[in-house]
Amino acid sequence: MPRRVLQGTVVSDKGDKTVTVLVERRVRHPIYKKYIRRSKKYAAHDETNSCKIGDVVSIIECAPISKRKRWVLVDEKAAEKAPAKSAKKESK
Repeated sequence: MPRRVLQGTVVSDKGDKTVTVLVERRVRHPIYKKYIRRSKKYAAHDETNSCKIGDVVSIIECAPISKRKRWVLVDEKAAEKAPAKSAKKESK
């Protein structure tokens, strides 16, 4: 089963290696048929303490790290610098 990826804004970076990310989504009201905003805060693991308040980040599901943390930060900067994975070697 694929892991969920969410995008949100960092609202707190006070914890050591932890950031709080506010994720907003739009849902349609079942009766009034208008779109309303719903938001939820997630505690995410930030190994390098690199995020600051106001940063827009992506988080991905992972195995539980602590009581509240089940998300880890996706580091786009590291992903850009990392070399592309080579194709699987053909066996003869």
